[in-house]
Formats: sequence, structure tokens, C-alpha cells
Amino acid sequence: MADIFFPKLSATDVNHKPTSGWSVLHLFCNAGASLDPAAVVAACKAATEDGYQVVPFTVLGHKARVGFLGLGESFVRLREWQRDLERAGLVVVDSYVSITEVSEYAAGMPAERKEPRLHPVLPPVGMYNICFYGMSKRREVGANWYRLPYEEREQLMYGHGKSGRAFAGRVIQLVTGSTGVDDYEWGVTLFAAHPDDLKSVVYTMRFDEASAIYGDFGPFYTGMIGDVESVLEASF
Repeated sequence: MADIFFPKLSATDVNHKPTSGWSVLHLFCNAGASLDPAAVVAACKAATEDGYQVVPFTVLGHKARVGFLGLGESFVRLREWQRDLERAGLVVVDSYVSITEVSEYAAGMPAERKEPRLHPVLPPVGMYNICFYGMSKRREVGANWYRLPYEEREQLMYGHGKSGRAFAGRVIQLVTGSTGVDDYEWGVTLFAAHPDDLKSVVYTMRFDEASAIYGDFGPFYTGMIGDVESVLEASF
């Protein structure tokens, strides 16, 4: 019987990179008994030196103490970054895996508008309040998104987007695809100029038919973005 070949994991292996867009990892953490803040800083610095973006934020409430949004080419490098944070004494209490994407309803938009969705630069300047949640479209009798004709779904999403555009300059939304890689179909990360902008945009958009009838939402994580040193100081 021939030996089975297993490849060596490598962050440079194209098989662990999305064919379009970037790999995305949200981590929500508490402190372990051996937390080493300097090692946490070093882990984030090493990831950024490898060309990855790391957005640290202190988390409000009981669900976690600190959060990180990491994104870049390879899932392997993001896993190494998670390993380094865990070795530094952080305990991951929740996480979310996704991939940046351009919605099927926006496929015809110009390339210059697609690029910020596939390869965003984060956080947006002046928007240092953050909220994250997972969401899916319902598949229930009488409210099955996936049984609607494409044209109807497209029109509903146009109306949903129009509501969001009313918050231009106040809120930036990053929607990443997670069907098949995590519990919900999308991860939604909101960046806002003020905390109440987060509340206002989510409340407003829930009246859209696309959300009111067809939207299911996961837990919400809310926090404030800062450099990793000040985030750790505020969190522990």
C-alpha cells in the first residue's frame, strides 16, 4: 500500500488562500493565568510585518475582554497568529472565520468599488467604535430567501443597501462571507464615528424587508478600537 502524502502547512501555499479576497479571523478573548502583554503585542506586530492587518479592540460587557480582527492572504498565517496570542496567555472564548467578498448583487459594479470590499484598509479613519455579529438569511416556510427569484432578492438588497447609505460618513460596513466556514452565512463588522451610530444603523436597517422577514442575527460584540498596548491596558 502506497504511503499517503500530507503536505506541510505553509502560509505561502496558494491552496490555503482564497481565490478572491482575503482570509478573515475575528477572535474574542479573555486573559489566562499567564497573560504576557508584551508577547501579545509581539504577536500582532509579527502579523502586520507579514502584511496582515490587525485591528485590536476592547470589548464591552461579559462576553469577552478583548477582541481582534485579523485579515490577509492565508488562513495558515492567521492560525499561526491565533496560536501566538494563545501562547501569550489569551484564552479565545469565541471566534468567527470568513472571507472578504463582493456580493452577487454587486457583481456588475466597477472594479474600483469592488477593491475596497475585497481588500479593505482597516479601521476606517475616524471610526474607532466597532460592532460585530453573524447573520444568515432565513430558510423557513413562508420566509425562504433562497426560494425567491433572483430579481426579487436583488431588489430587496438594493433597498437594504439604500438604508445603509444614509449613514455615509458615520458608519462603514464590512460584510464577509462565511457560508460553509462558520455558523452564519455572513459576518458583519461595523465601524462607526460614535457608539450611537452603531445602534441607529442596525435599528434602521431592520425595518427593511430583507432583514425584517428574512434576517437572522447572531450575538453582538461591541467595543472600542485602539493600538494594541492601550487596548490591553483598558481590558485587563
